[in-house]
Amino acid sequence: MGASYGQFCPVAKAMELLDERWTVLVIRELLSGSRRFNDLRRGLPRMSPTLLSRRLHQLAAAGLIERQQFGAEVEYTLTPAGKELEPIVRALGVWGTRWIPELGDRDLDPKLLLWDMRREIDLGAVPRRRTVLQFSFPAAPPKLRDWWLVIRPDEVDLCDVDPGHEVDVRVTAELRCLTDVWLGNRTWDAALRSGGLSFAGPEGLRRALPGWFRQSAFAGTPRP
Repeated sequence: MGASYGQFCPVAKAMELLDERWTVLVIRELLSGSRRFNDLRRGLPRMSPTLLSRRLHQLAAAGLIERQQFGAEVEYTLTPAGKELEPIVRALGVWGTRWIPELGDRDLDPKLLLWDMRREIDLGAVPRRRTVLQFSFPAAPPKLRDWWLVIRPDEVDLCDVDPGHEVDVRVTAELRCLTDVWLGNRTWDAALRSGGLSFAGPEGLRRALPGWFRQSAFAGTPRP
């Protein structure tokens, strides 16, 4: 836990735990369904493994999460105290959507974008077979340029190395354009018309693809 504010106020006591860098984002990831260390890292790609381990230890010591061992696997789950933070985290996201709408170039991250999109695929809308989408961001650094979503009837994998499967649809995108679509700032159709987004593949799959994705949890937030 960080340094004490030296105040009895419950807000001050809560913030002694929560206002350390990355802490609320770790809780966001746990609320979003991440359970394992590597999954948490993929949702927090710019957080060092050492700092993530430290924050998980602090949250466990404070009684917000539990660490459970399943053979060689370790999973982290929120306790009732941790789950009670959900409306607070949600409210922060809504407020940020309404009042801090501008994104700088440093805020754009293809790894985080596709990891977030992966969580909101409507598996009932995708063909009942393995479906592979390749996402290419031509302007991104080489290591972040190409990604593959492998969608199966019961799971979705995000790969940064070609998994070797036939690609059903190739999506070429400007990173800011696809981020805008995900956040609800632009429609799929508008992005395609602008040229910031393009699909290559069978026509039926190209037409269906936007319907496979729900939007960010904050996409419907009314703007002032």
